[in-house]
Amino acid sequence: MSKMLKHTRVELNNAVFSLPDIVAKAEGYFEAEGVDVELVLPEKRKAMLAAAGEPIRQHTAIQSFLWHEGIEKGEFSVYHACEWGQMRRTQDSCASVKVITKRAAVSTQAIIVRGDSPYNVPQDLANVEVAVNYHAGSHYITLAMLAGYMKRDQAKTVHIGIPNQRFKALVEGRVAAAAVMEPWISAAEKLGFKVICEAFYNGLEVADPTVDDGIFNALRRAHIRAVDKINQDIRPWLHHLTAEVPADIVKLEPADLHLPRLRYNHPELYTPEEFQRTYDFMVERGLINAESTFDKLVSTRVAA
Repeated sequence: MSKMLKHTRVELNNAVFSLPDIVAKAEGYFEAEGVDVELVLPEKRKAMLAAAGEPIRQHTAIQSFLWHEGIEKGEFSVYHACEWGQMRRTQDSCASVKVITKRAAVSTQAIIVRGDSPYNVPQDLANVEVAVNYHAGSHYITLAMLAGYMKRDQAKTVHIGIPNQRFKALVEGRVAAAAVMEPWISAAEKLGFKVICEAFYNGLEVADPTVDDGIFNALRRAHIRAVDKINQDIRPWLHHLTAEVPADIVKLEPADLHLPRLRYNHPELYTPEEFQRTYDFMVERGLINAESTFDKLVSTRVAA
């Protein structure tokens, strides 16, 4: 590999979120743009994948970084996750990280229940605990989805952990409902579970100070090429998603995935208007400090 390539480490998240990185790496788009990207599966995420997940009912009892704390320790320099969570983690960071752009993956999460559940519509979930991952997309999207159907104090959540932990808790009857993304939504449907409500949401890219303009623009160009490749035909890449569902839960095939749920756009700048809407939602619910304004969390250097 040429010594002229700039090196950076990017966190490997759930495949549905990281697919543009996976494709760009496999197709050589990063190298073509002059950057050597190492995709890093965080050690803490490996441990969480093997754990059962213990229920926690106060979001204040969970630190916001979860497995993303690797950016605080120099394990990687770039990572992407849900819009709300990225704002909170950037606020809490001690590594001078900043939001640099919206991510390419436009994700959906659904609140699901077992097939034999008495619940059928969102209103049925008033005062029913929904398993989520606090300070991650499942937490915030659950609050947002249920807000139009019940009083705020009737929307109940319980932290179980990452998707496989929440799904297993639902299968075993330890929770009545859970919020999950793909491929777990399709796995639920194959098992005869019910989708109660579902919504799409944006994510954000966050980077530490080592990611200069050159690396940022190289990553962005590579992601644009990867998105175009995915949107041309996503089917050759679906095995990365289905591989995340253990066969002892359900044998999920690429054909089982509902392709309209998988949306990828060219990464765009994160605007003050978009920030303000999410900021207001989070401040009202005590999920972020009022002092955490756009100029403190978003890289205006990149935005400019």
